[in-house]
Amino acid sequence: MSLGQGSIGSFTGDETVFYAQTKQMNQFFLRFNAEEDFKGKRYYPGENGYRDLKNRKKYLNILFDNSSPVINSDLKFVFIEEVMNKKNPVYLDFQKPGWFAEVTATFLYKREKVNIIMYLKIEKQNGGYKWMFSNVYFNKFESWFTHVNDTANLKYFIHPMSHELDFMNLHKIFREPEKMDYYLENNYTPDMLALFVMELKNGNLSFVEVNSVKFHIFQVPNWYFEVSYFNRNDVNSGWLISNLLRVTETEKKALLRHYTHVN
Repeated sequence: MSLGQGSIGSFTGDETVFYAQTKQMNQFFLRFNAEEDFKGKRYYPGENGYRDLKNRKKYLNILFDNSSPVINSDLKFVFIEEVMNKKNPVYLDFQKPGWFAEVTATFLYKREKVNIIMYLKIEKQNGGYKWMFSNVYFNKFESWFTHVNDTANLKYFIHPMSHELDFMNLHKIFREPEKMDYYLENNYTPDMLALFVMELKNGNLSFVEVNSVKFHIFQVPNWYFEVSYFNRNDVNSGWLISNLLRVTETEKKALLRHYTHVN
């Protein structure tokens, strides 16, 4: 029986499933780096087995979602070969930038159930590390700024000589607050996180529950991949690579903007 079919060394059946599952994200990092074996034994620098190339190839192969329609065997092979390059191997670092969490949760917004996406990053503080909010996405907030940078609009503007009248014409603008976004400066980017905090503090938003969590990882040069959780009763379960793209550093920046809605 092959590794992908459900055996690890002398283990079979339910025991194999238990050991093969990548049950924690920290465990994903350790197995990616070959710093933990299939039984959960941790290896430290200087110990036999630590970042062992032969074992690492096995570990990397079980960290992919085998049912993913977007990851073919050729792409997976090239990725593993580049990560394991003997002259310049690539390892993930839990404590360094280049990865973040995407958490989709249900909130009550003015008594209506809504979904909000929250982005969190690891930050160093006082000799330790903690998760911090870096941005959010809520379609209601986005709808408030649909006219930002609408250069084709000729109706809504503040006359260039308004300063000579002490901006007395501003009262016309504030009569229609729903059109306020027409008057914002070019290239203005709304601060969604600030709006999120404000609505929470004003009592308009209240947390209900987390619906899903996934991670976006940019630490491997020329690659981006996504890690999601799969609850299955087989060895191919737990935290696994669910999406993999070969990208340039410029494309990484575009992906980062796409996933976090940050310009």
